Amino acid sequence: MIIYSKSSGLTPAAIGKLETPIKMIIEHESDLITKQGGIADTLFNIEKSSRFGETIIGGNEFSVFSATEEGSGVEGESVAETYSKFIEHIQFMKEFIITAEMMEDASYGLAADAKRRAENFTRAYYKTMNRICESALMNGTLSSVDFAGATVDLTAPDGKPLFSSEHAYGKDLGTQTNFYYGDIFSSGSGDSRVASTAAFEAALSELSVKMRNMLDENGEPLGYTADTIILPGNRPMAETIAKKVCGSAGALGNGYNDINLHFGNWNVIVMPGWRTDDDRVMIMSSEANKNLCGNMFFNRIPLTVTNWVDNHTGNYIWNGRCRFGVGFGSYKHIMLAVDSSSAVSGATAI
Repeated sequence: MIIYSKSSGLTPAAIGKLETPIKMIIEHESDLITKQGGIADTLFNIEKSSRFGETIIGGNEFSVFSATEEGSGVEGESVAETYSKFIEHIQFMKEFIITAEMMEDASYGLAADAKRRAENFTRAYYKTMNRICESALMNGTLSSVDFAGATVDLTAPDGKPLFSSEHAYGKDLGTQTNFYYGDIFSSGSGDSRVASTAAFEAALSELSVKMRNMLDENGEPLGYTADTIILPGNRPMAETIAKKVCGSAGALGNGYNDINLHFGNWNVIVMPGWRTDDDRVMIMSSEANKNLCGNMFFNRIPLTVTNWVDNHTGNYIWNGRCRFGVGFGSYKHIMLAVDSSSAVSGATAI
């Protein structure tokens, strides 16, 4: 949704001829990009917000019902808060200018350069949304990341980075990991390490089981099924292997036509801005992401557009302002695995 604020002061005739066409261009670009979607729509839960920030609170769960004798009561059970996460909203702004000369030359229509600026203005808004979400995920081994002049908190509710081998669960029940290394896309060691679809098929099975056995705040398995594979945008070999494994009905690399248990069970998503020096992959459960408030995007103020004429220059100025918060309400919905035969700092061997 785009909100237009009325400009104050007198509106010259030339402005009246340009205002509606520019709004139509902004709306057109918005509709087109919204339909195409992006990282924010695909991998994040987008929620509206009406506050300074949003707090996500988690607690332990009720245990199973207790058997009781006829006419007897049952001992009460309480649910306690075990974690909370505050996500603060950040303000972003951008302007584009149509010069007085450009307005004069557009007397009989919208000048081409003005049209391009309006189109790029809208694209920049959606690019900001998708890039901040992309940046949050691909820097998930860090506690924070700088994005467009803002510091974005990347910690999970336990204070650890999104991907960590020391995540806490429950009230001092223990720790668990969602950060791994091992034979993911290749096998062997050192210079003899070679790409392998069999390695990825086995690693995907192993990571899926680890996702299913991620523990809740009571120390019990959550049971979620991983269904999303997220890949860097600059690793063609890894992308080819992932798509072959997930898109082939039979197991690859043998002559026995074994059943491929991964066929049809995964959505493979490539993040273009995620550039890595090694092969790595994230796997996520979309159901866990939704139910546990995993990847969160809180939209406080949607794109709000104001336009006016600068009295000093005669230029026609369009200003866009938005405010939103990005963060993680859980770590239990997603995992990161690095392809490596040797230890990776902060990661657990698969």
